[in-house]
Amino acid sequence: MSIFAAWPVQPPLRRVFLKDMVLQANIGIYPHEQGVTQRVRINISFGVPDEPGLTVGRDDLSRTVSYERIVLMVRRIIAEGHVRLVETLAERIAIGVLADERVQVVRVRVEKPDIFDDLDAVGVEIERWRAE
Repeated sequence: MSIFAAWPVQPPLRRVFLKDMVLQANIGIYPHEQGVTQRVRINISFGVPDEPGLTVGRDDLSRTVSYERIVLMVRRIIAEGHVRLVETLAERIAIGVLADERVQVVRVRVEKPDIFDDLDAVGVEIERWRAE
């Protein structure tokens, strides 16, 4: 299912993802994109520390990052107002995900699916790592 390649990193990371979140956003640089909303599709994948081997960890939310927190953060960023570039939106989302100190790496894909009739979508995909 992953749209992203695996992270070649040690210690192991658990991949947490949000797939195909579709929102109406004020986004774009062209005059016809001002003052209107358009659909954006957002995929987020992030790595949090994982246990090596075949152990089963605590069945507790404290060992991972809440999907709900990420969803609400993305909705808040979209609601803040007009963004010119999908790159800027992706960067803001990445910064928000990395605000949780457990997150070691985040990948964000932002797509605009309604731009060209003969394409599924256009957009950007970025990756950001926690600074050492």
